[in-house]
Amino acid sequence: KKSEVPGVVAKADIKPKSMHRAKTWSDDVENLYRFQQAGYRDEVEYKQVKQVDVVECWPETGFIKKLQRRDNTFYYYNKQRECEDKDVHKVKVYVY
Repeated sequence: KKSEVPGVVAKADIKPKSMHRAKTWSDDVENLYRFQQAGYRDEVEYKQVKQVDVVECWPETGFIKKLQRRDNTFYYYNKQRECEDKDVHKVKVYVY
């Protein structure tokens, strides 16, 4: 029997197949850095945990503007790049 609410059950079971570390900075790495600072793997996990459809982004850059941590405090981010070169290798990139 199919779930009454399409997409909800399937969405909750998404687990990454593998993980590697970022080697160079990019827009995607910047956003992953922001998710991981707030305590999430990536956008997929954030949306699962917080039950949101859209993450607030800066229209100019497309970078994430604010995230809600698991303890419900908020992280606010600048329009500009925040992930410095020395931190790029700390960012985990998940493959689904």
